[in-house]
Amino acid sequence: MSTKHRPRRSVLYMPGANARALEKSRSLPADALIFDLEDAVAPDAKLTARKQVIQAVEDGGYGKREIFIRTNGLNTPWGYDDLVAAAKAGPDAVLLPKVESAEMVRQAESVLASHGAADDLTIWCMMETPRGMLHAEEIADASSRVGGLVMGTSDLAKDLQAQHTAMRLPLITALGLCLLAARAARIAILDGVFLDLNDSDGFVDSCRQGAELGFDGKTLIHPKQLAAANEVFAPSEDELRLSRRIIDAYAEAEAQGKGVVLVDGKLIERLHVDHAKRVVALAEAIAP
Repeated sequence: MSTKHRPRRSVLYMPGANARALEKSRSLPADALIFDLEDAVAPDAKLTARKQVIQAVEDGGYGKREIFIRTNGLNTPWGYDDLVAAAKAGPDAVLLPKVESAEMVRQAESVLASHGAADDLTIWCMMETPRGMLHAEEIADASSRVGGLVMGTSDLAKDLQAQHTAMRLPLITALGLCLLAARAARIAILDGVFLDLNDSDGFVDSCRQGAELGFDGKTLIHPKQLAAANEVFAPSEDELRLSRRIIDAYAEAEAQGKGVVLVDGKLIERLHVDHAKRVVALAEAIAP
């Protein structure tokens, strides 16, 4: 599957210390899974979690799901060994916590490379601190291994001393900076989690806002959030039909040497065709 159009509508955090959750995630309808060794794991369970996560990755059985390992930071007692273990186990990606500079990315990359990480193992960066926001561009461009950014909106709101509001206005500047950095670097970007599991309407609204802003998908904290995220971040049937009509109409006009293409009375240019092709490619990647 092309990583360019790989679906990442729903990306579910799984606590690395919970062996049952790691097993259950093999059957969940998530596009990607983050096996967490950091926030979701107590200090006295770090070693057990690492062992279980590495075993789960090596055992496989996750189908098309993209597998991330979120490591502890290199400034902790566990971060270095987490990266060494991940390099040898071969997940699709490692997710670095609290990235604040390009140098932090390059340090992790050096550890991975020196311990035999595959060339296609990517590095993703948690963007969850004010300093990280200010350095988003350099982080996104830090290495050819960088595959995407992940918003850590809970930690960010805490550090900003901001409130959690429905429209997330206190976070809009940070979200925008990271979106700009990701798109300029042509990498993916995932929206942050929604914490209130009892507010299903609020969760759907948050997904819609994320999709409207331009995020590829949303990080999730519970399987009950999967269905809504998968629906909101997937092309709708109407969008898919229109995209195919745009592609066909433009191709026909080019074949006839026409310089102007109209679909439903609207002028179609190359940029619209590029978007339409992206929509179709994503829909085909999602299809079973």
